[in-house]
Amino acid sequence: MPSVPPSQASPDGAALRPGPPHAEDGQAVLRQFGSQPDRGLEAAEVARRQERYGWNALPELPGPPAWLKLLVQFHQPLIYILLAAGLIKALLGSWANALVIWAVALINAVIGAVQEARAEGAIAALARSVSTESTVLRDGQTLRISSRDLVPGDVVLLAAGDKVPADLRLLEVRDLQIDESGLTGESLPVAKELAALPADTPLADRRCMAYAGSYVTFGQGRGVVVATGEASEMGAISRSLQQRMSLSTPLTRRFARFSRVLLYGILAVAALTLAIGLGRGQPFAAVFEAAVALAVSAIPEGLPAVVTITLAIGVNRMADRHAIIRKLPAVEALGSATVVCSDKTGTLTENQMTVQVVVAGGVSYRVSGSGYSPHGDLLNSDGAVLDPLPPALEQVLRCGVLCNDSRLRQQHGACTMEGDPTEAALLAAAEKGGLTRVGLEPPFPRLDAIPFASEYQYMATLHDGQERSLQVKGSVEALLPRCCGMLAADGAVVPLEAEAIHRRVEVLAGEGLRLIAFASRPMPHHRHDLQRSDLDGELVFLGLQGMLDPPRPEAILAVQACQRAGISVRMITGDHAATATAIATRMGIGPAAAEELRAYTGQDLGAMDAAAFAAAARDGQVFARVAPAQKLQLVEALQAGGAVVAMTGDGVNDAPALKQADIGIAMGRGGTEVAREAADMLLTDDNFASIEAAVEEGRTVYRNLRKAIAFLLPVNGGESMTILISALLARDLPILALQVLWLNMINSITMTVPLSFEPKADDTMAQPPRDPGEALITPRLLRRILVVSLYNWVLIFGVFEWLRGGGGSLELARTAAIQALVAARIIYLLSISQLGRSLARRLLGRADAVARAPQLLLGIGLAVLLQLLFSQWKPMNSLFSTVPIAGPQLLLCALAMGAMLPVAWLANRLDPDA
Repeated sequence: MPSVPPSQASPDGAALRPGPPHAEDGQAVLRQFGSQPDRGLEAAEVARRQERYGWNALPELPGPPAWLKLLVQFHQPLIYILLAAGLIKALLGSWANALVIWAVALINAVIGAVQEARAEGAIAALARSVSTESTVLRDGQTLRISSRDLVPGDVVLLAAGDKVPADLRLLEVRDLQIDESGLTGESLPVAKELAALPADTPLADRRCMAYAGSYVTFGQGRGVVVATGEASEMGAISRSLQQRMSLSTPLTRRFARFSRVLLYGILAVAALTLAIGLGRGQPFAAVFEAAVALAVSAIPEGLPAVVTITLAIGVNRMADRHAIIRKLPAVEALGSATVVCSDKTGTLTENQMTVQVVVAGGVSYRVSGSGYSPHGDLLNSDGAVLDPLPPALEQVLRCGVLCNDSRLRQQHGACTMEGDPTEAALLAAAEKGGLTRVGLEPPFPRLDAIPFASEYQYMATLHDGQERSLQVKGSVEALLPRCCGMLAADGAVVPLEAEAIHRRVEVLAGEGLRLIAFASRPMPHHRHDLQRSDLDGELVFLGLQGMLDPPRPEAILAVQACQRAGISVRMITGDHAATATAIATRMGIGPAAAEELRAYTGQDLGAMDAAAFAAAARDGQVFARVAPAQKLQLVEALQAGGAVVAMTGDGVNDAPALKQADIGIAMGRGGTEVAREAADMLLTDDNFASIEAAVEEGRTVYRNLRKAIAFLLPVNGGESMTILISALLARDLPILALQVLWLNMINSITMTVPLSFEPKADDTMAQPPRDPGEALITPRLLRRILVVSLYNWVLIFGVFEWLRGGGGSLELARTAAIQALVAARIIYLLSISQLGRSLARRLLGRADAVARAPQLLLGIGLAVLLQLLFSQWKPMNSLFSTVPIAGPQLLLCALAMGAMLPVAWLANRLDPDA
């Protein structure tokens, strides 16, 4: 049941509201919805409202009806030929042939419609599995819930990167800016305010409102839900914004172009055949049969279905390996990726930060323990446990707890974190020194905060206590210039020694530690809010905490696999350059020797001209302290140099780079909604190893499609050559149009679809990336097709003429020629499949092939069964003009299989990529 606009009814169904929410004071809207700004709704009330208003979701538009989907399948150039051929056959009185031709066209359409529906359904299901979440106040607690569960009256907290989950009347804003371009067309983010506006204010000017579907680009805010689902402004125009996953990709469009070119060629050759036959005075029926057979033989009817199935299987395989495809062309692009630009924290590393070193008052202290567990100690240089803590050390640890939005929780005997891993590491380090959030929050309550923003590289909080204080944490580069003094070991304030601090930072960063700086200053007691100007010039530097986020073991292997596959891995991070270089060296990124690894900082890049920037993008392996705009510039520079770029990102400022990249990859766990929407692919485990897995699957998809082409087209080629030469020589056709349709539809699809399920080859990640501009039919693939087509022509023609010359009937010769061709196809199928190649290496110890390719064996078995029916079953004999075959003809089939072995070997030598 859709929610009701708040302007129409109050939550309890009582008095109607006097005006729209943007025309009312925020507190008045809260009262009308029975909610509280600091507590939100009670659980019981939420349940009642969910029952009344339903889910906060837009209704899914029904897709086209099944009959229309089926009808669209006939809108293909090559199908037009079949329909026209059937019509002419009917006009000539050959109703049986006409009905079979139309039946084949119908079967093709049904297969296409069913497979497209299944593929679209699978992709849509994957998209729905990535749910949007919201931060909401309920019963006074801050919860992270699915946006689908929101009800009118909920109090929602907004931060940079969030997708606004419902229509909100804003109650609090701090530098809040929202991108509403999808709703209003306004290209620039809108700065939000709290003041009520006239009732007739246009939608684009309602600055006190935040609307569902828009994105928070900066700042933070709080608002009460006034409309959900279909009752929201987005719901009112949802039908114009509904988008369905399209199965159209660059590859499928190339297939469409290939089909059109093939169509013209088929029509031209068929018309030539018809003209030559009629010019010789041959009967029209016989000449037309040859022309139709020629046209039908050249059409790869099963190819569109195979393409659709292969892409859908690839998408599902990637999902099984933690990579969800949002935009289907990414499947193909992954196979061509030459550069992967990856974030460090959480993607290449464990995202289990552990503070190793604390520098306070110029003295270094070591921290024992690992992960987020509070078990461990603070140690002096001699390894002795500190008790009590030195004053400077206590202030650094306390700042790390107070200027912090994360929490540690004990669950099932394990310590887990909610929030940012870096902040969780600071909490764990402080607990080792006896300082906890629970113990510090009452004496130092937070009054205000400036959230972390990548442009500023710091977070600040204002706290009450015996004296009001400002606590700040951030990067060394951001905080040190804002400091005028520092703490000595005894806690006294002394002049700032910036050079000494920078030297210490270089040493610790060289050990691979990520360094967080801390500072504070007293604030006047009358101050209850913070401004960014409060941080300029009067801070006292408290010290540093150095933490280590160890590389993921599987990511190290994945980096090595990518580099062996010709894919360059670049680390782009906000960390210190020395820290990033140390981690990159441990990961094996770039040259083996650390001194050969090329690292650039954002400052270095900013000082370069265009040529130097392009060279740095081409040659660098590590880019540290990079600004968001520079990420976009790096992607553009790499693409300008011919690279196919995959780019990871999780923040709101990563969205432009994700959109620009050939494959934008967002983090499914830690990524913002803005990054997810901009990306082509989501990593459900935020792990670099999943990128390598997705690249591997992308290459496998393309390779399987190439195998399908290599298998299908030689049959069409052999059939076409046979029929064309027979027609030009005015001889009996070795194969009829209906028999061609059987081979191209039933037999081909039965044997080709299993290629879509082929597992990855052992050498998949040992090959260089595919050229994205590579033609669909490469010269090597064309040579393969010609060689096998020539063999198929010789086989069909040879078997047919052998039996006719030996006194066999026309029907027997045709039947035996077809069965010999199918027998040879089985050998050829095995020769290009993983199953066949693994069986060929069985003597080398590879006996697992059958287990890896059950679909292929099933396809071959089904094809054999259907061919037995084709020749041995009387109804099929009557329909397709075949006759049962016996021992001598079966021997010919066996000989055809043996003769295919050297031909398949030669084809694999000419084109080893298939």
